[in-house]
Amino acid sequence: MTTGFFDGIAPVKHEGENSNSPIAYRHYNPDELVMGKRMEEHLRFAVAWWHSFAWEGGDPFGGQTFERPWHPQDNMAKAREKVDAAFEFFDILGQPYFCWHDADIRPEQGNFADNLATLDEITDYIGDKMQGRSIGCLWGTANMFSHRRWMAGASTNPDPDVFAFAAATVKSCLDATHKLGGENYVLWGGREGYETLLNTDMGQELDHMGRFLSMVVDYKHKIGFKGTILVEPKPQEPSKHQYDFDAATCIGFLRKYGLEGEVKLNLEQGHAILAGHSFEHELAVAASEGLLGSIDMNRNDYQSGWDTDQFPNNVPEVALAYYHILKAGGLGTGGTNFDAKLRRQSLDAEDLVAGHVGAMDVCARGLKAAAAMIEDGGLETALQERYAGWRTDAAQQMLGSDLAAITDRVLAEEINPQPRSGRQEILENYVNRFV
Repeated sequence: MTTGFFDGIAPVKHEGENSNSPIAYRHYNPDELVMGKRMEEHLRFAVAWWHSFAWEGGDPFGGQTFERPWHPQDNMAKAREKVDAAFEFFDILGQPYFCWHDADIRPEQGNFADNLATLDEITDYIGDKMQGRSIGCLWGTANMFSHRRWMAGASTNPDPDVFAFAAATVKSCLDATHKLGGENYVLWGGREGYETLLNTDMGQELDHMGRFLSMVVDYKHKIGFKGTILVEPKPQEPSKHQYDFDAATCIGFLRKYGLEGEVKLNLEQGHAILAGHSFEHELAVAASEGLLGSIDMNRNDYQSGWDTDQFPNNVPEVALAYYHILKAGGLGTGGTNFDAKLRRQSLDAEDLVAGHVGAMDVCARGLKAAAAMIEDGGLETALQERYAGWRTDAAQQMLGSDLAAITDRVLAEEINPQPRSGRQEILENYVNRFV
């Protein structure tokens, strides 16, 4: 079935940097080799089902602006039409993966049994569409934040019946992800937090959240799912305080409940900004602990205080992100998911294509810049020079010593260190040579 929504838009081709086409890849060439690996295999692009097909163009002050053929999204016929449109779009874009929430691919039925039936039906339909196409499922997840049943959380809810509904929902979504050959499964705790401590037992909620995640890991192994389980840090939106605030908070949580060997992080640029960090900071934190799993590539408006989920357009920021990803050995089973949406005034099908094409080009430019910096080695050389003193025998012996012995050495050797430049401006200028 053809929806007609993307009629007249041809598959996007790589035309090179000098192309004047309004919709063409100038930098993203999936077969181009970067550090000995195909660009497509580095970037592993994925389209987000929710923002691209389910979102209706609303914001905190206004409702729907998009009028799609599959609106309203309240029955299975519309859900199948949305699948048809999605695969028409995938054929145009040529990206290797997609991602989904359950609530974005099937209508809410109001009870678990019917939600399960419609999820099975629509994922069978998606699986049929995947046949004969070079496209896979990067990851699936459960939307446990939109419906009113989740208003006080899912795994952290004070009502055990909500915990049970959440457990059944995640089982169904993990089963569906496994059926579609998904390479990861994400848990995004959109309401795992609190509005006020006046009615919150934080310790109990965290214990329940840890137990819930342990159940997910156990079930993954039970069904033979080989993908990676991911959790996604996000601060203060919509809850006043969310338990998965940032990468460091999530790592501490995983270590507390003994899950650091089973679960990695799905990091989003926009969430990093909301937490008061840079994206490369969050990536470096996760990489330093061996827990970098996958990324959602978007950006926030720096003048707005909420998650605007815009397509990336800042090559220097993206280059630094991929620099840390490449240093960490790449994304493994993860990928670059565009958790990004059009502006609510961008109504046309061509706008959706252009948003993704531009973002993919920005990421490709960033990746090539990051690879060039790694191959040049300037940043790594500067880093090694700055910490060279720690490679001496005396410095290493000090780490195994105690305060008294170190004090004796300071007195005996008359140690009186003088500050040395951090060379930040020189290093910033170095990065700018590549972007």
